[in-house]
Amino acid sequence: MRKNIKITAAAAATAALAIGLSACGTSSDPASKSETGANADTSKALVVAASPTPHADILNFVKKNLADKEGLKLEVKEFTDYVLPNTATQNGQVDANFFQHKPYLDDFNAKQKTTIVPVVDVHLEPLGLYSNKVKDLKDIKAGQTIAVPNDTTNGGRALQLLAENGLITLKDGVGTSAKLSDITDKKGLEFKELEAATVPRALNDVDAAVINGNYAIEAKLKPGKDSIALEKAEGNPYANFLAVKEGNEKDPRVEKLAKLLNSDEVKKFIEDTYQGSIVPAFGAPAKS
Repeated sequence: MRKNIKITAAAAATAALAIGLSACGTSSDPASKSETGANADTSKALVVAASPTPHADILNFVKKNLADKEGLKLEVKEFTDYVLPNTATQNGQVDANFFQHKPYLDDFNAKQKTTIVPVVDVHLEPLGLYSNKVKDLKDIKAGQTIAVPNDTTNGGRALQLLAENGLITLKDGVGTSAKLSDITDKKGLEFKELEAATVPRALNDVDAAVINGNYAIEAKLKPGKDSIALEKAEGNPYANFLAVKEGNEKDPRVEKLAKLLNSDEVKKFIEDTYQGSIVPAFGAPAKS
């Protein structure tokens, strides 16, 4: 089997641009007639863009342990940002992606005019507040700085976490679309907005930071143990899912992967591997 391919942001952007340009060819161009959806060539590998942890880890578990039994060829390409997996899926550079939740996708589609749709929920990554300088919420004081993700949905989600734990007060009704300008009482705190993937590296430069679950794990943090505040899983709308460009939901390869991602084997893998830091977003807890 081919090794997983790690794509840098620059390389992926170049490839995406090339594909975007080739898509402008005439309808007589054979390259513009690739079959998709239910007519996709099932002899080809399904190429899925994913964040390294836990998304690529889960996909690689499927690839190694389950895919062959379903006659599925699976190729995992790792991306380290939250933009290129969607643009690559839209452009056809990859067949699907696995890295995001619905509020983020809705915002992305609206802003980028993309047509990415969810296929099946897989897991939840609780957002957490971490610090290398304080041990408890009560130790966070006026004058200290908290880093938060700078993208619209995760930024609002981070502010909601802070508000739920009494660190700030937000305008009524802003929900997960909250912005820094919606804070009605900062309680003397300062905020530093950073790209989500870089927030863990800022932990030594700020007093606390709100970090996405996957990036926390990549930074060797254990959300269930190391966070000083953590999102509740019950009723949480931020399940991460497999997604495709609209029209490709019935690709037989996508349907096979969706089934495997919601299997008892994957559920057990998530529970055993992440010990509550990441939880399955489907079905009842797996049996040991």
